[in-house]
Amino acid sequence: MSYKFFTNSSCEYFPCHKLEEDFNCLFCFCPLYDRDCPGNYTILENKIKDCSECTFPHKRENYETIVELLKSLD
Repeated sequence: MSYKFFTNSSCEYFPCHKLEEDFNCLFCFCPLYDRDCPGNYTILENKIKDCSECTFPHKRENYETIVELLKSLD
């Protein structure tokens, strides 16, 4: 199941969010950024989606949910 999880601890931005353990870098750029998602985000006054407090795509257990949401885009 290693295809579901990847940590790049040598990344210059690691960790990009506060997450205690099992930091998944697989979805470094969240594929759900441009749509409504189950993550913890806010919309700024300038209408930009702010995901700086969101750890949803970085949690190991959310891989399947993200894949299912991407499948539903077809």
